[in-house]
Amino acid sequence: MTVAVLGSGPVGQTAALLLARWGVPVVLVDEHVRRDPVGSKAICHQRDTLDVWAALGAGCLAEEGLTWTTARTFHRGRELFSYRLPDAGSALPPFVNLSQARVEEVLDGLIADQPLIDVRRGHRVTGLTQPGCVEIDCETADGPRRIEADYALACTGAHGDAVRRAVGERLDGVSFADLFLICDIRADLAGWAAERRFHFDPPWNPGRQVLIHPCPGSQFRIDWQVPDAYDLAAEETGGALGRRIRAIIGDRPYEVVWRSVYRFHTRLVRRMRAGRVLLAGDCAHLFAPFGARGLNGGVADAENAAWKLAHVLRGLALDGLLDSYHAERHAAAVENAEVTTATMDFLVPRDEQGRRYREDVLTRAAGDPAVHALVDSGRLAEPFWYADSPLTTPDPLRPAAGRPPRGALPPPGPGVLLPDVTVPGGRLRDLARRGFLLLTTPGVASAGLRSVGIPVGGTLGACPGEAWLVRPDAYVAAVLSEPSPADVGRALRRASGDAAG
Repeated sequence: MTVAVLGSGPVGQTAALLLARWGVPVVLVDEHVRRDPVGSKAICHQRDTLDVWAALGAGCLAEEGLTWTTARTFHRGRELFSYRLPDAGSALPPFVNLSQARVEEVLDGLIADQPLIDVRRGHRVTGLTQPGCVEIDCETADGPRRIEADYALACTGAHGDAVRRAVGERLDGVSFADLFLICDIRADLAGWAAERRFHFDPPWNPGRQVLIHPCPGSQFRIDWQVPDAYDLAAEETGGALGRRIRAIIGDRPYEVVWRSVYRFHTRLVRRMRAGRVLLAGDCAHLFAPFGARGLNGGVADAENAAWKLAHVLRGLALDGLLDSYHAERHAAAVENAEVTTATMDFLVPRDEQGRRYREDVLTRAAGDPAVHALVDSGRLAEPFWYADSPLTTPDPLRPAAGRPPRGALPPPGPGVLLPDVTVPGGRLRDLARRGFLLLTTPGVASAGLRSVGIPVGGTLGACPGEAWLVRPDAYVAAVLSEPSPADVGRALRRASGDAAG
């Protein structure tokens, strides 16, 4: 009963720790002998990602990260508007900024203390086969090695071509023409520490965009959109990079901590399950980073995969439950691709009509608050709702209403992540992550499941006589009115992957 987790970036680390938390032995495979701690890389971590890490014992990440609550948007140097992120009644902040290197360091510490995780560094995956199990071929400094496991979760990132080829998949989609220059700088910028700043067409980067994120330790991450022919080395040699930075921060001391140039992509695999292999994170999908949907979406992949693999391996569900991993997380990837593609089309219009539309929106937004919603600098990462999942029992009294406006939360109901509610026994999300949980209003029996009493009304808006079935990833699987034990059993079987319910 072993799962091989391929790749030990934050998504693979999270998956390994979640599986071990369920009691599943893990072989964690990575091609790198040691970590590269340089550069901020993925920095923007959403509340529900922090919640998963806190459940694993990494609550310090929310505490160490720099919390930002305000997003400001500018056009040609003039502020158009700002908005505050909703607090959602949670003890966790809506977003924190913290370098990927620090996240990896903390998660590595937890992995080192977990006896169920066997870490194999310096193992480059070259291929795999599935002869009734998963056989993973690796190249190491000591020659070829083969690892066998019951299932594999591939978190090998954008460059995980060997795994994708082995299961007949590839990342299909588009690459954007413009490049983006990213610099981490250290400087004293008073008043900028709790704000994300987005500039459309600033005078110091005409015709393109700049994004500024605060980070701990008086560091700031600056992203410039630059032309395809941009030459970082030439700009550094000629002093243009320094002038570029000073145009933003003024004549004050600063230090360049890290810099790099990226091209952004929107690419997806067709299937996130291929037999005994599940694909997760950047191995399965690539998004432009505006909105921070890459790493945050990958952690959601990891939690979705982990509880399902654990339930199958422990005999609590049939193998068909794993089909719902693709159904749910591929739908999430498609939505993330649509959201980030729309953002890139606004940032970098494809034609003259798009350019005229963007200019019209930005011009009108300066004086008309009704236009602010049309300004697209990236809809921030949020959980995907599984209203259409085969695991979800629909409730005619709570039909799925689609995505709420930017910054708003949907009402609780089937397919929605449980609000971060505290009850006498603790936080409901923590209780749910121990296995299926039934929330019961007064007078409703538990039907033999672990149960917690909830009041009528309250944060969930529960009605008298209702029972709420919650999945092990804290999503609501069903809301049942005056349920019999048979009703609860059918919803539980459906949420466990039994299509017959």
